[in-house]
Amino acid sequence: MSKSALVVGASGIVGSATADLLTANGWTVHGLARRPVEQPGVRPVAADLQDAAGTADALRDLTPDAVFITTWARQATEAENIRVNAAMVRNLLDGLRPAGSVRHVALVTGLKHYLGPFEAYGKGTLPETPFRESQGRLDVANFYYAQEDEVFAAARRDGFAWSVHRPHTVIGKAVGNAMNMGTTLAVYATLCRETGRPFRFPGSAAQWNGLTDMTDARQLARQLLWATTTPDAFNEAFNIVNGDVFRWKWMWARIAEWFGLEPAPFDGTVLPLEEQMRDDAPVWRRIAEREGLAEADLDRLASPWHTDADLGRPIEVVTDMGKSRRLGFLDYQPTDDAFFDLFERLRADRLIP
Repeated sequence: MSKSALVVGASGIVGSATADLLTANGWTVHGLARRPVEQPGVRPVAADLQDAAGTADALRDLTPDAVFITTWARQATEAENIRVNAAMVRNLLDGLRPAGSVRHVALVTGLKHYLGPFEAYGKGTLPETPFRESQGRLDVANFYYAQEDEVFAAARRDGFAWSVHRPHTVIGKAVGNAMNMGTTLAVYATLCRETGRPFRFPGSAAQWNGLTDMTDARQLARQLLWATTTPDAFNEAFNIVNGDVFRWKWMWARIAEWFGLEPAPFDGTVLPLEEQMRDDAPVWRRIAEREGLAEADLDRLASPWHTDADLGRPIEVVTDMGKSRRLGFLDYQPTDDAFFDLFERLRADRLIP
């Protein structure tokens, strides 16, 4: 490869971490987004992947060797998720086809491959944990499967290699992201400190007491680059987590300590963040104005609905990484440090006080 990359969703949590890693490793990086943001070393490409003609026009002069698909668009139903997100992948790969430059496509999906889509999340008959890549698809419609099928079909047609990457909940920095637990918890802790409300775990007893794992966006980016440049990893699907496991009853206390809070006792009652934070937009705006923060819109920082989905699961979720470990991917990231690194970045960028 000549080390030319297109990162799709470059302004998101995963895309921005991937673009940062690629530029640090000497790649020429184009970053595609509907509304590109300024990123050091990244050449912006503005495109709406739901617009096939517009996407083809935006990609006309690009000749990337590697493509990293790190974005999706949430819809009201899973049927719409499938229709829209499959079309986005198809439009992207069709738009790149004329140049004939693509040698590898890496697609980021997630553990809903094993847990089911939002409409059937964590319900019905699920595979045993730890989840392994050898476990097949669930017998339920899922937009992740539709995205994969588009990549597989284009790979057969155009002759490029592919890889699929399945992170657990991702920790990383991005404003306006639909799935952002780390920043959501930072904002929630700040609101609790401001109002004197208890810093209470919002989820289920299963998550509080059970083992779990998470994925630092930088760890995922490292696996994406590794799979793109390692022939033994071509045409394979990989789980990707930090490499440690923890219980939320331990992690919650660690996060509380970082923010100077006492963790509230947990009695097993689910109290969703979406409910706890429903009326907090004016409070956050007041904090932002007083502290000179860079973002006063609570909705652009926090995604309570997604954090509730993760922390409210009724089952223990842990992930096996044996497949990529055997092939040589040995990176590791302590999850508490991932949270603390993110909180420091949010404070340095004036996103939290």
